Amino acid sequence: MASGKETYRAELRAAARQLGERCLYSAAKWAAELLVGVEPDAAPALSCAMDPPSSSSATPAGRLLHMHRSGGSSFRPRPRPGGGGGSEAGTPLGGVSYVSTPIPDDDAFDSGGDKYLLAKTYFDCREYRRAAHVLQNQVGRKAVFLRCYALYMAGEKRKEAEMIELEGSLGKSNAVNEELVALERELSTHRRTGSIDSFGLYLYGIVLRDKGCEGLARTILVESVNSYPWNWSAWSELQSLCTSSDILNSLNLKNHWMKDFFLASAYLELKMHEEALKRYERLVGVFRCSGYIQAQIATVQYSMRDLDEAEMIFEELLRTDPFRVDSMDVYSNLLYAKESLTALSFLAHRVFLTDKYRPESCCIIANYYSLKGLHEKSVLYFQRALKLNRKYLSAWTLMGHEYVELKNTPAAIDAYRRAVDINPRDFRAWYGLGQIYEMMGMPFYALYYFRKSSHLQPDDARLWIAMAQCYESDQLQMIEEAIKCYERAEKSNDTEGIALHQLAKLHSMLGQSEKAAFYYKKDLERMEIEERQGQNFVEALLFLAKHYRSIGRFEEAEHYCTRLLDYTGPEKETAKNMLQSIKRLQSGFPSMDIDNFSL
Repeated sequence: MASGKETYRAELRAAARQLGERCLYSAAKWAAELLVGVEPDAAPALSCAMDPPSSSSATPAGRLLHMHRSGGSSFRPRPRPGGGGGSEAGTPLGGVSYVSTPIPDDDAFDSGGDKYLLAKTYFDCREYRRAAHVLQNQVGRKAVFLRCYALYMAGEKRKEAEMIELEGSLGKSNAVNEELVALERELSTHRRTGSIDSFGLYLYGIVLRDKGCEGLARTILVESVNSYPWNWSAWSELQSLCTSSDILNSLNLKNHWMKDFFLASAYLELKMHEEALKRYERLVGVFRCSGYIQAQIATVQYSMRDLDEAEMIFEELLRTDPFRVDSMDVYSNLLYAKESLTALSFLAHRVFLTDKYRPESCCIIANYYSLKGLHEKSVLYFQRALKLNRKYLSAWTLMGHEYVELKNTPAAIDAYRRAVDINPRDFRAWYGLGQIYEMMGMPFYALYYFRKSSHLQPDDARLWIAMAQCYESDQLQMIEEAIKCYERAEKSNDTEGIALHQLAKLHSMLGQSEKAAFYYKKDLERMEIEERQGQNFVEALLFLAKHYRSIGRFEEAEHYCTRLLDYTGPEKETAKNMLQSIKRLQSGFPSMDIDNFSL
């Protein structure tokens, strides 16, 4: 009986060959890279050959203006539930039993023959209509799929040309793929008669998605992956249609081990970071040398704002695979957030020499110029990325940030709207729109977009702070609502401490001294731990001194006054006067009124 890992290898080896023969090169690449990533049965080698996955499978988390682009010598083993490696059942999740899915034999259908070989050659040369014409009288499932796929690609090619002719390379257009209607009619007929294979179902699902029939498209794609689970492109299309956890949980998927990759990726897209991380850490038990999994883990860590951990993994990926471009745009966002100009410069130079015409490469170079403050050049490279891939979500969002820096409001709004058109779950674009309208003095519009972003990313303190500041604006002055938002931000790990300080100030403004003192003291403790000092530190000391004096807790008031004596300025004089007042009160003499002393 073959070992579990050998079963994985056999399945992935056959899948890579079959997907490549059907011109599904992205999925074939993914399968081949995962094949190499299976840990050897013997002792792990000192150096694992790691190949990059398709960039479309990793969802980069970007930055919001400057703050929102927010390693070891080998991959470190991580604790995984359910034990370590593969079992006789061939599962990366210890104790889980997977269904057995037979690998289809191409010879059981049509072998392709000379005409199929000719059509595939035309397809590889991007002569899609010639490829379809060669196969027009072929009835085998393999030939039918390639003919329909060639027609679909011909329609996409013509649509792109029309869009450029009508609106320019980045303009909006109502151009559509004119082959969709005929393809839907033919593929639906094949499905009804049972003469369609899993690849035809995959293409049928894409056609339905493009026509806006998302519900039926999900059903068809589920049929496709249940029939042939090794087609990662089908899983990726299915993931793009799972816009909520409810939709994800409603899918009737067979329990094949590829389902674990799909769920992990879907959890990452849905911001369910803990669940995604658990899945990937369990999968790495078998696919220990997989660069794809390590890149996904790094992306999850980045999304959870564990920048140091993510940076270590990305550094190791580059050491092992120095010509890697996939997922490096996420790494560049991380370096931007950490303001690591030297490392970002090195990365930009490396990807430029490797493949300067990849959208990811252009995005990395754009980040580099943005960090240097050269926003015009940054916009230029984001535009190049979008000419290469009009649906490159991060480029639209980050270009919007650059237009904000350039104070080009209309262009920024257009870029953000294009981003949410591509993916309505991109919280960064919604946040960017909120920022724009806040800058324009339109707080009600800003609040709408801030609410959108915080709904999609509820654990991001920065989004709640932005909403609170909007409530504080002169037009709204909704202090109670602002307090609620700051409280939510404080519970969401506000690393910058903005929420604590603002909560203290707002409660003080409302005359709620006890609550104000609570937050000032908490903020003071945070600043002491982080060894920060400044005006906020002095303000907290002065308020606490006055508060404790007013309620008769003279020892604590004296403690904070004494600490204020270390500072220069009016606060020092105020502290001296308060100490004298406290001594008079302790001696039974009346004190002068110093409650109105200013900061």
